[in-house]
Amino acid sequence: MSHTVLVAGATGKTGRLLVAELQDRGATPIALVRDGSDTSVLPEGTQTRKGDLTNLQDGVCAGVDVVIFAAGSGGSTGPEMTEKVDRKGAQRLVDLAKEAGVGRFVMLSSIGADNPPDDNEIAHYLKAKQAADQHLEASGLTYVILRPVALTDDRKTDAVKLGDDVDQSAKAHRADVAAVLAEAAVSGRHDGKAMDMQTA
Repeated sequence: MSHTVLVAGATGKTGRLLVAELQDRGATPIALVRDGSDTSVLPEGTQTRKGDLTNLQDGVCAGVDVVIFAAGSGGSTGPEMTEKVDRKGAQRLVDLAKEAGVGRFVMLSSIGADNPPDDNEIAHYLKAKQAADQHLEASGLTYVILRPVALTDDRKTDAVKLGDDVDQSAKAHRADVAAVLAEAAVSGRHDGKAMDMQTA
């Protein structure tokens, strides 16, 4: 079965790798892009759909089998944009996916989002991710939540560790994260799981 997969954050560093991974697995990725997005970074022939995570419109998830949230406001943005994108944008996308009858929702989260500290310099980001993750878990949708450690731009290794024994001080290659997200989207083997991840 070929899956049609809507990807939020498709033009980001991880997102563009994810789109390519989905294509390699025979899926049909649709990049959710806002006006002004640089779609030249996407693999040739990638379908696009207009949508802004700070103001998502009804119907944005129509006709897709899977939704992947791989977006982020970025480490340099303040709490206001983090709130708009990482919390409210993600939660709104979950709601729209449910309304559209989407079969699976895959969330790219972050290490520590399951139990964010109060005094961390990115505490507001982790709390936004926690709220989005909890909203997804309570939605009734079939879900996968992936919480990688610090991301690097190193090449794909396929040597990944998932689960409770992940070293929180380790690194995760974006290419490996993209591969795990794509597999989760099309295989179903991680359904119902919230998993920490590192490159081994």
